Amino acid sequence: MHEIDISRLDLNLFVVFDAIYREGSISLAARRLNLTQPAVSHALGRLRERLDDALFVRRGRQMAPTPRARQLVEPVRRALEGLQGCLNEEPVFDPAAARRTFVIGLRDGLEACVLPQLTRAVLARAPGVDLQSLLVPRRELAQELAAGRLDLAMDVQLPVSADIQQEPFMDVPLVVLMRKGHPLARSRLTAERYLAADHVLVSSRRRGPGLEDFGLAQHGHRRSIPLRCQHYQAAMEVVASTDLLLTAPEVLARMLAPSSRFHVQALPLELPSMSLYVYWHRDQQQDPGHAWLRQLMLSGQEM
Repeated sequence: MHEIDISRLDLNLFVVFDAIYREGSISLAARRLNLTQPAVSHALGRLRERLDDALFVRRGRQMAPTPRARQLVEPVRRALEGLQGCLNEEPVFDPAAARRTFVIGLRDGLEACVLPQLTRAVLARAPGVDLQSLLVPRRELAQELAAGRLDLAMDVQLPVSADIQQEPFMDVPLVVLMRKGHPLARSRLTAERYLAADHVLVSSRRRGPGLEDFGLAQHGHRRSIPLRCQHYQAAMEVVASTDLLLTAPEVLARMLAPSSRFHVQALPLELPSMSLYVYWHRDQQQDPGHAWLRQLMLSGQEM
């Protein structure tokens, strides 16, 4: 018997096969399937050709199964019933029993803010669920979500297509970090002193202003940035040993800048907070596991 490649076989032919077996008649099978008799006869002919067996032979008014058909009927029915049940079954996600990996797009700084609380929540509820954090360029965010290589992403508000869903996560105020003993730490930081100082900017881009610089530009201000680096942790180490200032999200300063090394002051200008959003592709909207993780992220986990 020649080997049959199921990928080259129309599985609907087995629905016809089962109907003929049950009814013992091509005309009754056609009625059962709401098809024409020629359509059922044509489907049977295709299946006979593919399986190299008559499958049914006419005996009087009945179509009697061949030994090959009798051999096939129970496995075919189990397969059809399993597929039917799978298609009709409401998808569920049991966190306690789940085995799954979720990939989340997070930028520098957000990992330290989001992952500790989220990981504790996941470990407590779903010990078989793994998390993976990736840094994805913003211009590739929608593409990665659409391709399923990212399940979720968190970032500032971005222009995205209608295919990308988004929910506001939180607003994070900005603060100014300086080393302990910095000359500006002796008194309240003013806008004039802030703008006269040198700054370090954290950005993954080669050039262009930071988020806070957009706000400053709207007020006609510009600051001196002698250092541009990729990570907040590196920026803080520089700030700890120089007179550079670092403008950073308050939650990050609270977590990574110990008071023994740093002095934290309020930003002395009226700039908008850093608004964070959670992003996902609309294809994931109804996935129960995805919805579970999404709700866990958006449920007000304390940061």
